[in-house]
Amino acid sequence: MWLRMPMPMQLNHINLWAIEDGGSWTVVDTGMRTDETLAAWRQLLAAGDDGRRIGRVFVTHMHPDHVGMAGWLTRKFDCQLWMTKTEYLNCRVLAADTGREAPTDAIRFYRRAGWGEAAIEDYRARFGKFGQFIHALPDSYRRIRDGETLRIGEHDWRIVVGNGHSPEHACLHCPELKLLISGDQVLPRISSNVSVYPTEPEADPMSDWLASIEKIKAEVPDDVLVLPAHNEPFRGLHARLDYLAQGHHRSLARLLKTLDQPRRVIDVFGALFARAIDPAEGSMQLGLASGESMASLNYLLNRGELRREFDADGVAWYRR
Repeated sequence: MWLRMPMPMQLNHINLWAIEDGGSWTVVDTGMRTDETLAAWRQLLAAGDDGRRIGRVFVTHMHPDHVGMAGWLTRKFDCQLWMTKTEYLNCRVLAADTGREAPTDAIRFYRRAGWGEAAIEDYRARFGKFGQFIHALPDSYRRIRDGETLRIGEHDWRIVVGNGHSPEHACLHCPELKLLISGDQVLPRISSNVSVYPTEPEADPMSDWLASIEKIKAEVPDDVLVLPAHNEPFRGLHARLDYLAQGHHRSLARLLKTLDQPRRVIDVFGALFARAIDPAEGSMQLGLASGESMASLNYLLNRGELRREFDADGVAWYRR
């Protein structure tokens, strides 16, 4: 079954998937913790007339629109959460930041990117709100691993892990039904966010992302119907993966051309995005743009195509 839950942002929905599992349902992803999502779940559950309960909750990765209602569902139905280890533990760590002040390392990270004081103050005010959009996770879970085959109902599903958008993102592939539940790892109309975050400023998620594109193309046949987390199901997996990879390589080439002169992170947005990012939009949009830009810069830096220097204020300047 295809379920769609509301989200309070420009990307206004997430797709969830329910799989018949004997006398119960297995649910893949859960929606963001909001009053609207809670009301939608209650309405959906009240409308169920077959007497089956939710028996397992799978979460592809730790972002709030995917994991937000997992704690509520697992407690309501006294069932188990199935998730990769890195996603589960990272989610617990981020939720523990709720109510904390923004750490010094994070402030230094965004100053290094070239943020001004107004954006820094907005970030301080917003920090620690991750936990507001997820119900507390259960204290135990069932770990799922890359390559593992699991029986759900009458069919086998294989776990295919991708990286880059999140640390250990699980897709579910059913060869017999020719289905791929792709989460955010492959989307039909948008490219998933690939970002560097303050917790690991030297990370190279773009390498992980590009490697995952090749891995999924090698492991999942092209004849699947892809069930994504956003927009509509689609066919043509391999063509979409090729398009995503080519798009990133084109962006990297455009970025490299702009770096004949030293530039900060906030100076390269025009080379990477279809529109300018105005700091007045707030630190959330600025943070997404900065994180994606750093992912591309770190990728080129690690390949020896850039050099990076820091000025007296600790701001990073990049140049070919």
